[in-house]
Amino acid sequence: MSRKTKFKDGNVSRRGFIKLLSAVTAGAIAMPDEAEAFSLEEFLQKHFKEMSDDDKKKVLARLEKDYNKKYDREDITVGVGEAKPGVKFGYALNLSKCIGCRKCTHACVEENNQHRGKGDRGDQVEYIRVLEMEKGSLDVEKAVHDYDHQVPAEGKYYMPVQCHHCDDAPCTKACPVEATWQEIDGIVVVDYNWCIGCRYCAAACPYWARKFNWVEPEIPSNEVNPDTHYLGNRPRYKGVMEKCTFCVNRVRKGLNPACHDICPTGSRKFGNLLDPESVVRRIIDNKRIFVLKEDVGTDPNFFYFFD
Repeated sequence: MSRKTKFKDGNVSRRGFIKLLSAVTAGAIAMPDEAEAFSLEEFLQKHFKEMSDDDKKKVLARLEKDYNKKYDREDITVGVGEAKPGVKFGYALNLSKCIGCRKCTHACVEENNQHRGKGDRGDQVEYIRVLEMEKGSLDVEKAVHDYDHQVPAEGKYYMPVQCHHCDDAPCTKACPVEATWQEIDGIVVVDYNWCIGCRYCAAACPYWARKFNWVEPEIPSNEVNPDTHYLGNRPRYKGVMEKCTFCVNRVRKGLNPACHDICPTGSRKFGNLLDPESVVRRIIDNKRIFVLKEDVGTDPNFFYFFD
C-alpha cells in the first residue's frame, strides 16, 4: 500500500474511513492530505434521525456544494421533505396489463441517479426487475429478467419486482448500525452516510430489492437529476447499499413515482393506503390481490392484482 492514500472527490464509506484510521494508527500509512477535507466532519456526521434542523442545514449545504462541484453543475439541490401524518404509501400493479416493456426500469434509473455501468465499470444499477414467466405459473425462481426479444411474447406474462416497503421488513432488522428504517409514511429509506456496506440487508430481503455499489457510481453530468432527497435519489458512494424509495423526492411533494407515470398501459397505481377513496385503496378493497412471497410474513405495501 502506498504511503499516501488518495480520496476520490472526498468520498469514502464509513467502513472505509474506519479502516483508514486503523491503518494510520498502526503506522501502516500516512494520513492523506485530502482526508482533512472529508475528515471528521463527514465521518462524525450524525445519524439522520439524530440531526437537529441546524445540523441538517449544514449537511445539505455541504452535500449540494460537493455534488455541484463533482458533476460541474449549479442546480443540484438536496432536500429533506419529511413524511406527513395520515399518509401511508402503497403500490398496486395490474399483471393483466403489464407488457414487460421495462420503461419503468429505465425511468427509475434516470429519476434516481443510478449508476450507468459499462464494461469493467459493472452493470447499470436497476431497482426494478421485470420478470417474464409462463402464463399460468407463479414460479419466480424459474422466471427470467434479462430477456431480449419483442414484448409481450406469446404465452408469457410479466411481473415487475422492486422494494415492497414492508411493515415487517427483514432488511431493517438485519442492519447492525440502523442505517435503514421505515418512515411513518411506509417508505423504507437508507442513510447512505451511515451505511457500512455489510450487505446484511441484501441477504435478508426476499425481493432482491437491495443494490450494492461495487464501484464509484458513474452518472454523466448532463444526465444527473438535480432534484434530490437526502434519503432518496442523491448520488451515492462506493461501498454502500441503495434501493427503491417510491421516489421519495417526488411523492412527498404530491407527485407519483417515476415508474408510475412512465407506464404506457396504466398497469401501475399508487396512493395513500389510509385514504379509502384513493385509487390504490379501492383496488385493494375490490380486486383480487396477492402479495409476492406472502409466506415469509413481511407484510408488504406492494400488491399485485388481475382484472
